[in-house]
Amino acid sequence: MIAAHAFLRSSLEGRSSSLDLIKWLAMMTMVIDHLRLVWPEMSNLFIPGRLSFPLFCVAIAANVARSKPGELLTPSNGRYLTLILLFAVISEVPYRYISNSGSFNVLVTLALGLLIAWGWQYRTLLSCVMALIAAAIAYILDDPLMYGLYGALVPAAVLLAIKKPGVLWLLPAALCLLINTRSSIVARALDFEVYSLMALSTAFVAPLIGLWLLRQSFTFKVWPVRQWGYWFYPGHLTLLLALQRAI
Repeated sequence: MIAAHAFLRSSLEGRSSSLDLIKWLAMMTMVIDHLRLVWPEMSNLFIPGRLSFPLFCVAIAANVARSKPGELLTPSNGRYLTLILLFAVISEVPYRYISNSGSFNVLVTLALGLLIAWGWQYRTLLSCVMALIAAAIAYILDDPLMYGLYGALVPAAVLLAIKKPGVLWLLPAALCLLINTRSSIVARALDFEVYSLMALSTAFVAPLIGLWLLRQSFTFKVWPVRQWGYWFYPGHLTLLLALQRAI
């Protein structure tokens, strides 16, 4: 257990191919999921799309796990939160035009999730206050917030699973199952509908896949996902919106 934790810690301290791979998988499954917005007949893409949000949460938790407790007010943390909030605002414009869900775009949930994860990581008065405020906002905005309060808790749950591997891996898996229960999908799954069962199963295993990948040491190189990745979200939404208007 100690050796495995030391390996994971060392893999997070430098550039991690496994973490970059997780980010790529998150982005690709997000695009696959969003193709349904242009071609509604491709509704089955909802199933692989259940991988995207949990993998983004794994990436956030892994980035938080790199830092040491108490080191909240750093330039990198300030830049991290600022970029997520900035692109949450930028992305809201194309998201509102292409989606009719009525929810905020996913970066809003991820920003709140980051703040909650910081509370668990840094354990300072400021970080705990920020985490409590973020959790309160997620609770109040549960309905219009994509994936709701449970979704905002996923990065912190993954962070806990990173630090204490084992049975705690089931915590983010359970939350990722719960975030997909706000529709009729559960009722259909209870009736043994294959589509719903596959969607919920995919959501459950998604953070487990991310946590497993995070612990792997890959010899092949993965193109690093750096700050350009923030443009990917509004960029792909804008492109899909253009396709939607063109067809």
